[in-house]
Amino acid sequence: MTDATPTDATAPLIRVLLAEDQSMVREALAALLGLEPDIEVVAQVARGDEVVDAVRAHGPDVALLDIEMPGATGLEAASRLSEQFPALRIVILTTFGRPGYLRRAMESGASAFLVKDAPAAQLADAVRKVLAGEKVIDPVLAAAALAGGADPLTDRERDVLREAADGATNADLATRLHLSQGTVRNYLSTAIQKLAARNRAEAVRIAREKGWL
Repeated sequence: MTDATPTDATAPLIRVLLAEDQSMVREALAALLGLEPDIEVVAQVARGDEVVDAVRAHGPDVALLDIEMPGATGLEAASRLSEQFPALRIVILTTFGRPGYLRRAMESGASAFLVKDAPAAQLADAVRKVLAGEKVIDPVLAAAALAGGADPLTDRERDVLREAADGATNADLATRLHLSQGTVRNYLSTAIQKLAARNRAEAVRIAREKGWL
């Protein structure tokens, strides 16, 4: 990672926050980024619901967020950060190169979307580029997103599928989402049809695999 593009030694350090629930991965990323002469990891958190407070406390320039975290997903955290800290640059990291995640990441205010197994130098370069106002998207994932087509689900259909993932009954879903049971049935039926699934469980699986949930 130290072979990255040379930087001006007099320039201020780029302050980075790392949000990743797997401690070994988080510490490895912090160590790699710490080798860069122009990057400083100023905070690390293991939960999505700790991100906003950590940004407020440490004032990073760039936040690196994993998608899958307890408390809140990286995408949810990114949306909150975009609203509260518009100058902050956000990089989404994921283990799963699911095409649907790319669209959701961009909608949440992220400036970059990378898979975790990308070369270390690419991550450092992405940090520098987003701070300069550029967008950085993993090219393989971008191609897969184009090939996979658009998400056919509406926001409400996604909400219902997401809540149905734990096997909740229609009555439970209606209570959670403040809808009638008939409306819940209609949303589920439409989502199952759109995804060419046999039942709600298969619809949830397909939507997750595509990165639409």
